[in-house]
Amino acid sequence: MAGVVLCEATDLYNILNQSIRVSRLAEYNYICLLDARTEDEYNESHVITARRAKWDAMGKLLIPVDVEVESMKYIVVYDSNTSLLEGPGPATECAEILAKSSRHPVQILNGGYEKFSAFYPFLRTQKILYTLKELENLQPYPVEVLRGQLYMGSYIQATNPQIHKDLKLRALVNVSEDTSDVFDRSTCTILNIPVADSVEADLYGFFERVCMFIGTHLDTVSAVMIFSSHGISRCSAMTMAFIMYHLKSSLKEAWTNVLKCKTNMRPNRGFVQQLSDWELHILGKTVTDIAEPYY
Repeated sequence: MAGVVLCEATDLYNILNQSIRVSRLAEYNYICLLDARTEDEYNESHVITARRAKWDAMGKLLIPVDVEVESMKYIVVYDSNTSLLEGPGPATECAEILAKSSRHPVQILNGGYEKFSAFYPFLRTQKILYTLKELENLQPYPVEVLRGQLYMGSYIQATNPQIHKDLKLRALVNVSEDTSDVFDRSTCTILNIPVADSVEADLYGFFERVCMFIGTHLDTVSAVMIFSSHGISRCSAMTMAFIMYHLKSSLKEAWTNVLKCKTNMRPNRGFVQQLSDWELHILGKTVTDIAEPYY
């Protein structure tokens, strides 16, 4: 039995917005998201791609026929507002049954639909069925690193006005060589860091400037997005630099934090060395051994 754990709203948001060329929601064994509320509540609105948990006349959970519980990477269950792992409730009952077959812990959404939809109203829907093509064409949002404050993503996401509106973005950090005039029409304050994704490129020289820029906006409760061309190397390195500065954390802690948010993030080797130098600058000592294969 894999067990049952709580899943925070930010965690589910990031799970739903992972992509490798296309949305990971199109992968057969990526996620099973179950809504354990009543049929009327589900039909009124639910989290995007969620299925309604159904029970037969004998009180047995009816697992969707195309779901192989044993092979699912993520199984997330929610009801209206559950925030406990124990005690009666449709989400808890559903999760405990699924946990008997799952290889990974079954997750209960902390705060349920009410909390998640309050944070991310743009991820609510009435749509029930999706074709594979529709799932592949879903446009992911930037991942959320600090709840409602800091996001990380790609150039395409940074130039999408609907994303700006939904995430209430007020500032952008462009860590790429593309500073095209598309950003001239943006209502966001933009800081351009024209650095190539190269092991020889100097990103370290911009760390302090970017950290001060982001910190100033967060102090005024303004959401910021860091982005690079594909949202994998340069922006993840810059995001880790800010996390280390903001939370006074080690490179290892920042790396784990950002990797949890975006599972395919990968700074190039030159940037990893510069982050190690930044750790020494921030903490006064080197804590993380970047010679480990993890980095």
